[in-house]
Amino acid sequence: MRTKSLEGWKRKPDQLTILAGACGMKVKKQYGVLLLLAVGMVLLTGAPMMRMHLLDSHDVTPQLGNDRGITARLPGTINHDFFHCDRSQFRTDICNLRGDIRMEAHNKSKSFVLYAQDAEERMEKLKPYTRKWEEGSMSTVNEVMLTSQIASPNRRLPKCDVHHKVPGVIFSTGGYTGNLYHEFNDGLIPLFITSQHLRREVVVIISSFHDWWYTKYQDVVGQISKYKLIDLDSDKRVHCFPEIEAGLHIHGELCVNPNRMPNRETIGDFRELLNRAYKPASPREEAQISQKYQDQKLRLTIIVRKKTRKFMNLDKIVQLGEQLRFKVNLLSPGPATELKKIYWLLNNTDVLLGVHGAAMTHFLFMRPGTVLIQVVPLGTDWAANEYYGEPAVKLGLRYLPYKIIPEESSLSDKHNATDPVLVDPDSITQQGWESVKKIYLEGQDVRPSLPRMREVLTQAKSAVKESSKPRADRQ
Repeated sequence: MRTKSLEGWKRKPDQLTILAGACGMKVKKQYGVLLLLAVGMVLLTGAPMMRMHLLDSHDVTPQLGNDRGITARLPGTINHDFFHCDRSQFRTDICNLRGDIRMEAHNKSKSFVLYAQDAEERMEKLKPYTRKWEEGSMSTVNEVMLTSQIASPNRRLPKCDVHHKVPGVIFSTGGYTGNLYHEFNDGLIPLFITSQHLRREVVVIISSFHDWWYTKYQDVVGQISKYKLIDLDSDKRVHCFPEIEAGLHIHGELCVNPNRMPNRETIGDFRELLNRAYKPASPREEAQISQKYQDQKLRLTIIVRKKTRKFMNLDKIVQLGEQLRFKVNLLSPGPATELKKIYWLLNNTDVLLGVHGAAMTHFLFMRPGTVLIQVVPLGTDWAANEYYGEPAVKLGLRYLPYKIIPEESSLSDKHNATDPVLVDPDSITQQGWESVKKIYLEGQDVRPSLPRMREVLTQAKSAVKESSKPRADRQ
């Protein structure tokens, strides 16, 4: 398991341009041999999609999304068997089989076999993870094999141990799973994009399955599928499906592009799914949550980092928040922290404050109309905006970046005032990924100026009060 990717930053080619069509992001160029992010810099090409049920709903022109039931032959599909792969996208490969499909074991590996009388003998392999350009992360993702074979009258087909009347979607929890940003950006949001139109009538099939991952996200997965998921690597049974899709659609960084969704769904619809997933399980739990958050004081939650990019003056920032009449909560999420508790804390938070890093992904738990303050360390401006700033705005949050100046960085304790590390971070980022990682991501803490922070917190407080969202009239 890969536990960290430093938010997915990698070296990039001499010049990268954002391609149009992904979540409405602006088209712009970045510096020469910078690093910064193969992830957000080259987006989906918007190539024409094939005509099939699972993929039609992600075409630029919505095709499906109605309430018709799911049967063995999916509504809207054509009347013959089908095998199609799309490898034109930068981030992901997707293959779709439709017809008589059986999940079989061959030479200790699994394959999905389409049987049809008029089939052509064919085999495709892919890794069902949405970072196909990254050799490092993809090296931990198992391949999935899909084949088509002729079903002659005399051929004896493997007997179905489990017969599914709904389609299956295959993806991997390998790669950078273990990092919160990647768990949502590379997995859960693409799973929502790919299968939400099926209204839970889909079987989730996971390669490189981890028990801890399912324990952490079973409430969310339960809103995507009402069926028991399949551990592809350990399940020995023959599963039969009317349709299989290997690989997930992805639109960009923590976003859903409504122009590519059947009913113009947005990232707000994904948040509504989270709200359903983490709703109180009983009247007693609902009463406990209501009692805990019943006061009318504005809430400020501060994400506390423990290793890198820490607040060096956290105590003073807490005191400042209290002076401004916020109820201040400190959030230091760890691997064992229950997401449901974090969700209800942030769902009842008015202002979320944190330093750039994977934990900022928790802004997805905030209500539209609330405020995200991201402290942006030196050398991280572009990534902070691309990964969290713009996505937060698309969710309906007010985004207030607090950009660290040289004297507010711990790097000022190690370098003189004219050092390019402090005054020209762009020149350092052009040296490559290792320099950025060592200097700006792993070698920097922050001590925001209290007068500047007071100004930003006051601005956030005013924004919340002016919002038309619930609880905005609090003092």
